[in-house]
Amino acid sequence: MSKGKSSFHLLENSAWNAAAFLVGVGLNLLILPFVVLRLGVASFGVAGLVTACIAPASIFSTSLAQMMTRELALHLVPNEREDARRIFATALLLAGVVGLLISVSLSLGGPLFARHAFNLGGKPASDLDLAFLFGAAGWLFQCLSAIFVALFTARQDYARIALITIITAVVSTASMLLLIPHWPQASTFLACQALGFATSLIVSFVLSCRVIPEWLARPAVHRAPLRRLLSLATWQAAAQGGGLIAAQADRYLLGAFLQPQFVGFYVIAQRLEEAIYVGILKIGEILFPFFSSLHKEDSRRVADLLFRSSWVLNVLAASLLGAIIPVAGPLLQLWTGGEVAYEARRLLVVLSLGGIVGCGSNVFVFYLLARGRSRSNAVISLVTAVFTLVTSGFALPHFGWQAAGWSACVGMM
Repeated sequence: MSKGKSSFHLLENSAWNAAAFLVGVGLNLLILPFVVLRLGVASFGVAGLVTACIAPASIFSTSLAQMMTRELALHLVPNEREDARRIFATALLLAGVVGLLISVSLSLGGPLFARHAFNLGGKPASDLDLAFLFGAAGWLFQCLSAIFVALFTARQDYARIALITIITAVVSTASMLLLIPHWPQASTFLACQALGFATSLIVSFVLSCRVIPEWLARPAVHRAPLRRLLSLATWQAAAQGGGLIAAQADRYLLGAFLQPQFVGFYVIAQRLEEAIYVGILKIGEILFPFFSSLHKEDSRRVADLLFRSSWVLNVLAASLLGAIIPVAGPLLQLWTGGEVAYEARRLLVVLSLGGIVGCGSNVFVFYLLARGRSRSNAVISLVTAVFTLVTSGFALPHFGWQAAGWSACVGMM
């Protein structure tokens, strides 16, 4: 592929990724004030804590999907199709068996842990068992659908990935509008999310069967792909674990030391900052399979693309996240009301500053991941997690709610 065609292909993939993200995040941001109003900040905070408890499971699902994507991107030529089928069969079996065990464990053990760790009780937490059941089921659907989506990611078919994302967002949002007014509980919110993930699994499976049936295979264990996936995924899991600690540290500590409504305030502010941060991440996400497919290319060309991409993402971050800072209070008041704006405006500013610092480094994460240097990513992620956790552990007990978000800035730096 020529340099011009390659650049156009990257821009086209970024456009599809951005379009899918804009639809998904647009619906998410539009529905959130409705959800908070119907549930109340306390119940919304409980849903946030349940999500945080289930989040460690994403270490397995995300690592497996990323390593599968990388392996498939190295076997795109037709004469390596059988190897690709073996990789898919092995990954699908791992996702099904291990994913089911993790999901059952979360459903059974999660409520007990959450009640003791976060002192959850009263009306907002009255449906905690059901909330964990729906949350764990949603994660399992997401884990399985990620295996099918990885087929399209490896082939850089972002048009169909966008279609899957948009349908998922529409179903999830529509179900919230229909169900939450009748059952205003945290479990209803998580059930609607689970319905969206189930839709993602169905749509990705149907599209895979229609578009790329030659890549599909029944779940099975193949030793060579299993060894490759596990050897690469071990370090990637460490990297995901570090990222998880960095992302969830404030939420865990707020839940442990303060009432659920403060977790709700945190989730609301984070959702707005995260919408822009993840949007920039999605634009750059197409670099992962692209870098993987360039493993035989000249290193100077790859380096040129690497630093140009980092510069572009830094400019986007400074432009978009920086625009939030001067209008954080009015923006939150317009979006969710005066109480949330008063409590969360400073947090939104701090999180936006952290997001600006962190956006450019994502390019290097994708590059290292594509080159199979998961160990380097793990070291970076774990160091980030240590600084984030230490900052949260010191700041929140001493300075309270107002210190939330400081750790994000320290960790990103």
